[in-house]
Formats: sequence, C-alpha cells, structure tokens
Amino acid sequence: MAELIPLAMILIFLVLRGKPLPTRGAIVQNTLGAAPRPRNLLLPSIAGVVVALGFLIFTEGSVRGAVIVTFTVAIIALSQVVVTGFAGQISLAQLTLAGVAAFMMSRLTTDWGVPFPIAPVLAAVAATVVGVVVGLPALRIRGLPVAVVTLSLAVFLEAFWFRNNEFNGGIDGAAVKDPSLFGLDLGIGSGNTYPNIAFGVLCLIVLTLVGLGVARLRTSRLGASMLAVRANERSAAAAGVNVSRTKLVAFAIGAFIAGIGGSLMAYQQTVVVPESYAAIAGIGMFALVYLAGVTCVSGGVLAGIMGAGGILFVLLDRAVNLGTYYHVITGILLVITIIANPEGIISEVHKATNWLRTRAFGRKDTVAELELAISPGTDSPTIEAPRAPGEVILSSKEIGVRYGGVAAVDNVSFDVREGEIIGLIGPNGAGKTTLIDAISGFADSTGSVNLEGHSLDGQRPFQRSRHGLGRTFQGIELYDDLSVRENVAVGTTAARHRPDTATLGEDELDRLFELLHLVPVVDRQVKELSQGQRQLVSVARALAGRPRVVLLDEPAAGLDSTESLWLGHRLRAIRDAGVTVVMIDHDMELVLAVCDRIVVLDLGKVIAIGTPDEIRSDPTVTSAYLGATHSGEELKA
Repeated sequence: MAELIPLAMILIFLVLRGKPLPTRGAIVQNTLGAAPRPRNLLLPSIAGVVVALGFLIFTEGSVRGAVIVTFTVAIIALSQVVVTGFAGQISLAQLTLAGVAAFMMSRLTTDWGVPFPIAPVLAAVAATVVGVVVGLPALRIRGLPVAVVTLSLAVFLEAFWFRNNEFNGGIDGAAVKDPSLFGLDLGIGSGNTYPNIAFGVLCLIVLTLVGLGVARLRTSRLGASMLAVRANERSAAAAGVNVSRTKLVAFAIGAFIAGIGGSLMAYQQTVVVPESYAAIAGIGMFALVYLAGVTCVSGGVLAGIMGAGGILFVLLDRAVNLGTYYHVITGILLVITIIANPEGIISEVHKATNWLRTRAFGRKDTVAELELAISPGTDSPTIEAPRAPGEVILSSKEIGVRYGGVAAVDNVSFDVREGEIIGLIGPNGAGKTTLIDAISGFADSTGSVNLEGHSLDGQRPFQRSRHGLGRTFQGIELYDDLSVRENVAVGTTAARHRPDTATLGEDELDRLFELLHLVPVVDRQVKELSQGQRQLVSVARALAGRPRVVLLDEPAAGLDSTESLWLGHRLRAIRDAGVTVVMIDHDMELVLAVCDRIVVLDLGKVIAIGTPDEIRSDPTVTSAYLGATHSGEELKA
C-alpha cells in the first residue's frame, strides 16, 4: 500500500491534468536523435549471426554464459528501441515488464505445467497487458511525466510482486523448469553441461527474429506513424494518425518483446530473483540503451553487448578488472553522450558507414540540385481566371473559441464551395489560425462544422482528417528525423481509412513530388531543407491524404515573390485536381491573385466576405489593416 497510494495519486493527477494533444505553441523537446532507416538487412544479419555463433562455439563456461546474457539483454533493449526510440515515450519500466514475464514463467512451468514454447508466449502476453496499463497515462501526458509514471509502476510492482513472498515463490524462490522441444533439452544446463550451447542458439534465434521484426517495424507504415507521433503529435493527428492508438500499440509491442526477453532470462536463471528486475536496474537499462543508441536495432544489440554480465563486461573485468567501476564508467559515458551525441555510440558507426558508402558510390544529389528544388523555372504561366464553383462542401456555422474571458473567435460563419480557393486574411491576432484549429478539431469550440453534409462536431483531429479535411500548420511542424518521402507517406494515413478513397501509390506520390518540385530532395531528411522547401513538404503531406478540403496556414512563408507566384499556379493545379483550398497568408499579392473569395477577420469576427475586387475596395478592410486615415488605394498597392 505504501507504493500503491503514491502511484495512484500520480496517475490521477497527471491524467486529469494532461491533454490528448499538445496545445499550439507548446514546447515539446525531442533529443533522441534520428532513427535511421535500415538498409540491406540480409548481409548484416548473416554476418551478425555467424559472429555470434562463433562466440557460442569457441567459448565455454562463464564467457559463453556472458554471450547468452548479451542475447537476452539485447532483446529487452530492443523493446526500449520500440517504445522510446520509435514512439518517443520515455519508459523506465521495460526491465520490470521483463520481470513480470519471468515471474509468470515460474507459475506457468512449475505450478501449471505449461510446456515450451507456449509458456514464454503466454508470459509475454501477460507482460503486454501490464505494458498497456503502463502506457495508458501516455495518452494524455508526454515527456518527463511519462517517465515518472513508468518508474512509479516499476517501484510498485517490485514491492507488491517481485519482493512479496506471497507471490514470488516464497523462501524457495520462483523456480522455472527447463525448456525442451521434441525431446531436445534446451535448458541452460548445469555442471559440466553449463552453459548448454543449445540454449544459446535458442536465444540467438529469438534475438535475430526480434531484431528483424523491429527493423521491419521501422520501415512499415506503423513505424512511420510512431516516428510521426514522436516528432510532432499535432501534425501526426492532422495526417490522420490516431496518436493514442499508436502510443498504446508501441507500449504493447515493446512489452511483448520485453516479456520474451524476460522469459529467456528466467530459463537462464532457473530461479527468478527480484534483484535482476528491480526498479533501479530498470533505470540502468534505459541509460544503457540510450548510451548505445536507442533509435535503432543496432543500438539495441550494442546495449546487449555492453550490458552488465554481457560479453564486454566480462572481458573487461577479466582483462583489466574494471567490473567494480563498470557502472561508474558507463554513467560518465552517458552524460557525455547526452551532451555531445544524443543518437548514441552506434551513430558513430553509422556515420563511418555512410562516409564509406559516399566515397565508394558518390552522392546522389548535389548542392545545386537542392537549390533548384523550388526554382520556378519556366513552367509558371500567368494564373488562369477562376472557374465556376460547385456546391457547398465545407460549412462552418457560428464558430466560437474562448480562452478564459477572451473571445479569440466570435461567432464566425462561412461556407466553402467545391472548386474554390478561399483566402482567410486579417491583421495579426485576428484569430485566423485559431479558426483553422477549431475547424480541424485542434481547439475546443462552439458552433458546428460540416464536410460534404456530414457533421464533424465532437470528432478528434485525426477523425476529421480521415473524413477528408487536411491541413498544414503555421509552424510547419514536420517530422525532422524522417526523409521527405517518409514525411509525405505518413500523410497517406488519412486516405487509407476512407473506404471510398484509394491511397496514393508510389507513382502518384512521385507525381506529387514533381508537381511541387521536390524530386531532388525526396530522400533527404527534412531538417536539411530550406524554409521554403519545408513549406512545400508540409503541403505535399497534406495532399497525400487525398483531402476534399485542405486548410493551408501561410504556405508562402519563406518564399520570395517569384516563388509565391509559382506557388499560386500550383494551388490552382491542386484545385483543378479536385481539392478545395482554404488558405491563410500574409502575402496579399498571392491572396488577391489566387483566391476566388476572401474572408476577412478582425478581433475574432468576420468583417467582410467577397471577391478580391470587393475586398480591395472595402473601407472596413482598409481600416482594419492600415487604419482609418488610409485609403483603399494603399491596400491595392
């Protein structure tokens, strides 16, 4: 009870205090570094397995035991890669979840007689259930509070279960029966047979399968969704990603992997001891994986090699007697890594590999090509005349947003017809972005929003996106650790969840890149791009979801006048392809030239709606922008 009451208080406080998504302008720091996309898995996997088999075959005694420990620790470390490295959730309970599976193994094998391989799978499922419970608070909180919750749960489980004689096997300990399959003894062995090489091969096979599975997860759509959530929850939701579901899936997958690792550790120990899964050891596990490289599979494997009791630990202890100071050394290295290299030790290996690949094969693109990525070239003809609009496709009625006693948006209503480009303008602080937030579900609001006759009221941002309402953000809010292609691919999530809409294929994505002149940079990380290029990537990502209406928040920011004109031509092409556009922008030349109608806001209220010519000559608009003493001619200028 002493541990349960603080845990319950922490959970209640943080969950009630948290929000499903960060608010606009919230600072969410991400210091995990890039999660490199795996390439050529076959050769590294074969090479790694051959080396590991060599260590098993040509070692014996405690050294071979250290090799087996390396395998099991690496499996648990890979669970940390999924939860923290991919999904960005700081969990300090992964070793505890391994302990849940380990103690369950004692019940399953000794008390209930469940054979191998069913027992470790069931134990991993039990760990998964606990892992999902651990992840529930992360639906409304993020960052350090998640770490607090996971650590509190680890402390509680250690006291309530692992060190409780009523549940941990009592004075005789939690014994685990050796595994066997078709008469083959797969146990760790004893006496002269310790450690049994067959058990080492079993652990190596499991590690290889888990490693390949985690690598496949990184390249999958689910993995891209996890990385999108890690990078920016708001833009992930706008792309149609169910942020809450993605977090829970990450916790579940991570817990299952940790459970598999814990089951193998239980077989190795033969008697499960609580010290191996203590909460403080869980913090050490997190630190170890972060030090090695928490964002990639190779980092998880390196964490197994570096782990206490692993092969590096044993070799250093025997060679220079560093065992006593091992934790001190790794602690110092962790501090240095956090300051100098947040991607971990393994990133230096990746950099060296990339350098060798570059020297051997050369770069695929040049600086000149990157600079031409948004060059208008010669394909920017004069913007054509507006075409006749269709039926009302988006209707916003009496939208209101209040922050305390301040009305940021006050009773705003307007309709958008199919095939229109609607401009939303107004002075700074007029409520333009807040209105877009309300329409797309990112701000609590009154009033109603209808898209193609279907009410969006009460729906969350990802649900509105899946109904065909795309958007970009004033702050761009891309996934900096992903490439341009991966950023845009995340945007296809919304289309995949609409039964009447086909997802963009690779050829269609390539045409989208051509439309926005992004072909030279599709394989580069977006953090390497210019501001203007990043703007175009955000537009491409919004369009990848095949929205019926797209809300663009300052798409011309970072572009010069020539590029803005080119963007205007692209917006017309987007409209002609069947996407209705609502755009906020301070480039009045672009807005007046491109838009069919313009909605003007001032102090949260609509002060004018009309064609560009009508807005130019409206004295109310002139007063709002330039003051009552100025003439409409200055607005025209």
